[in-house]
This record gives sequence, C-alpha cells and structure tokens, in this order.
Amino acid sequence: MRHHPPALWCLVAGAAITSALHGAALAASPEALVRALEQRRCERCQLQDADLVQADLREARLRGAQLQRANLSGARLDGADLRGANLSDTSLAGASLRGADLRGSLLIGTDLRDCDLSGALLDPASLNRSHWQQARGIATGSQGYAELHNAGVNAAQAGRHAEAERWFSGAIQQLPNAAITWVARGISRAEQGNVSLAAQDLRYAGQLYKAMGDQEQAQALDQAATLLVAPNTPSKGGNGLGSKLLGGAMAAFKVIAPLAAKAMLPAPL
Repeated sequence: MRHHPPALWCLVAGAAITSALHGAALAASPEALVRALEQRRCERCQLQDADLVQADLREARLRGAQLQRANLSGARLDGADLRGANLSDTSLAGASLRGADLRGSLLIGTDLRDCDLSGALLDPASLNRSHWQQARGIATGSQGYAELHNAGVNAAQAGRHAEAERWFSGAIQQLPNAAITWVARGISRAEQGNVSLAAQDLRYAGQLYKAMGDQEQAQALDQAATLLVAPNTPSKGGNGLGSKLLGGAMAAFKVIAPLAAKAMLPAPL
C-alpha cells in the first residue's frame, strides 16, 4: 500500500499553506518538496490535490508540474512558468496570473473565475473547457466562438449589457458570419440605448440571413432596424424622446421575438 505523507504546515514564500501531499514527488521527500516550493523551483513536481490557497509563487518554475485538483485559489502566480503543467480541475479562482506562461498547459475543468490573466501567455482556444467567468485580461483568441457567445448570453441575462456587447464582439471576431451573434450584439446595444449601432448590427445580420436564403428573417431584421432608428410609437406612459426610443426597441424586438430569444440561448460547445 502506498504511504501518503501527513498534512504539513509549511511556509512558501511567506504564505502559510496546509498541503496534503499525495504520491511520489520529484523531490525525495515531502520536506524536500516544501524546500523546492520555497525556492520556487518545482518543475515536474507532483502536486495533485495540494492545498496552496493564497500561496506566493510569483516567478515560480512550475513547468510540467502535475497540479490536478490542487487548490490555488487566491494564489499569486505572476510571471510563473506553467508551460505544460496539468491544471485539470484545479482551482485558480481569484488568483493572479499576470504575465504567467500557460502555453501547453492542460486547462480542462480549471476554475479561473475572477482571476487576473493580464499579459498571460495562452494557447489559442485554450480556455474552451475551463471556467473563466469574470476573469480579467484574457488575451484575444484564447477562447473559442461558443465560449465567447455564451459569456455574452450570461452577461445579458444578468443585465450587464455593456459586458455582453464586449463578449459578443469577441465572438464575432472569431466567427464573423455568425448571424445570430450579430443579432445578440444588436440587442445588447439597443438595451444600452445605442440604437444606431444596434440597427447596423441587425441590418448586417439580415444580410447574412439573406445570403443563406432566409428571406423571412432578413426582412424581419431590416424592419426591426428601421423601428429602432425611427420609432413611430412611444411606449405607454410617455411622449418624450426617451419614451419613443424605448417604444421603438419594444416594437423592434417584437418583430424579431423568436430570433431574439434564439440569440440569447447558449451556443453548443
């Protein structure tokens, strides 16, 4: 039977850590592994299930480290070398990874919510199977179309329309002919009162549907765009400009109601 070393209290670069060390480590003993972490040189270390909450591992050399299921929530990993590391099901929620090198790392099921990835190096679409809601500084191209569209849907459903617009814009960069995302961005822009830009998005989506042979959707989108920029009917209870704009948006969304509902559904991964 394999012996599992007991949980240890150790100090890693000034952060108190409880680390349950399982299996064989690259270092000869748990104590040697602790020293390796203190020196921030732990390449190919076996750190599965380790508790490294709020650890200070800035500039650490963790290339090829096995960190599956480890808890690195709130850890400081700025400038860390994590190339080829296995971070599957690892929690990095709230961690700082500014300038970290994550190229070649495995990020399946990784919790990157609320973390800072400003300047981090990531492979294209490497975040497709991770959780990165509210993460900051994510480089363009690290997420795929579906992930970006779905992040926009989540933001829109929460009423964060400016954020939704940014996510939908990123999705459009990944897949410029995704008509449904043009509709979604148009809705987000209309919700912010940017009716001119919203109308442009709806009209362009209409052109895409027309190119696909869907004349009905194309005509509906063109009509909705016209209602947005030149509303004829004010909303109930008011006659001012703001009321007319709101009335135009309501009328526009009514025209494209089924399509608008579809635009706010998650895209298949």
